[in-house]
Amino acid sequence: MKNLINVLVAIVIILMGISCNKVPQKKPENKVINTLSFIKTKQAQLVDDKGSEIILKGTNLGNWLVPEGYMFKMEQVNSPRKIDELLYELVGPDSLQVFWKGFLDNYITHDDIKYLKSIGVNHLRLPFHYKMFTDDLYMGERNAGFKYFDRLIDWCREEQLYVLLDMHCAPGGQTGDNIDDSYGYPYLFKSKSSQDLMTKIWVDIAKKYKDEPVVIGYDIVNEPIAHYFNDELDELNHQLYLLYSRIIKEVRAVDQKHIIFLNGSNWSGNFDVFEELVDDNVVYEFHKYWFDVNQEAIQVYLDFREKHNVPIYIGETGENTDEWVMDFRFLLDKHAINWCFWPYKKMNNTRGIMNFNEPDNYHLITEYAKSDRSTYAKVRENRPDIVKVQKALNQYLENSLYKNNFVNKGYTKALNFKVD
Repeated sequence: MKNLINVLVAIVIILMGISCNKVPQKKPENKVINTLSFIKTKQAQLVDDKGSEIILKGTNLGNWLVPEGYMFKMEQVNSPRKIDELLYELVGPDSLQVFWKGFLDNYITHDDIKYLKSIGVNHLRLPFHYKMFTDDLYMGERNAGFKYFDRLIDWCREEQLYVLLDMHCAPGGQTGDNIDDSYGYPYLFKSKSSQDLMTKIWVDIAKKYKDEPVVIGYDIVNEPIAHYFNDELDELNHQLYLLYSRIIKEVRAVDQKHIIFLNGSNWSGNFDVFEELVDDNVVYEFHKYWFDVNQEAIQVYLDFREKHNVPIYIGETGENTDEWVMDFRFLLDKHAINWCFWPYKKMNNTRGIMNFNEPDNYHLITEYAKSDRSTYAKVRENRPDIVKVQKALNQYLENSLYKNNFVNKGYTKALNFKVD
């Protein structure tokens, strides 16, 4: 019996030794293999690494990283900082932070990107605020830019969609209006510190994504120099040209692969800013809204393409009827112009691809936005019931999720995208 026990003990010791010597096997990673190639310019075309032409057809992820007042239906409360201030007055700092986190997590998700791929979109333009790359508190976070860029790029890699990074709000402000969160003047062109910060942010972005083909390029600044400042346009155009030249030079020191997209001045419509063509791998971008669809509307940009043998791109257009969208999209396709319609998603509005319902009691927020908030007394007097406002904001977050959205089929069909 004693011998049997000794034998059993020996077997146990041997088995324990074998078990301890086993190297634990790592589970295989479900790594997505990217099949997208770097896109570059070739004369007036965009081509992949095999030389095949690609024509960009996409949509803007507007309102996600740059909240817009008209999309929130807040009228004159129409820039990110003003929206933030209004919501702070309504629900206080803690609830505001919870709202922004929910908004950033819900408004654009992987499901949205899957859908866009499924209907035929081949790229997305991503507007962002420079404050996402600073210590400033912006939408409840600091220095959160790469967090959300990486999130979207990962989704787009999985769905095989390109992403264009668009600095929609530049330091100092490039337009002098609400869309760049500015203070009423394009101080970017008068401020060395703003230009230094803008350049640094682009260089940091280029360093991080220099080897990432999912990123199709860098859209240096959105719609610079509003028409309100046309009496200074010659000087402002020259300052914009110098800034473009500087940023291109510094970006190219770290990234020679990615396309650089350059907007014209005057809401992107004026190409006089391009005093010289300072880089070969550049796309020239215009925006155009609310006009009669005809050849004359785009001829100046076709002439620029023909004269310089460079690609052109309309980075924003739309916000119109289904019939208008179809007519203009057809004209763009006829002339092989790269395009990106604005926007992908809006609340209670048919002039975009995707729609979602306005929450109950949301009118309390929109009415407060229209009220007199010029003094603390007026803020206290006009502030609506906080419980009802909080419920409306919570419902907004739920409604904005892809699963609760619905497609504007006429608009989507007008873009020649797939409609079930």
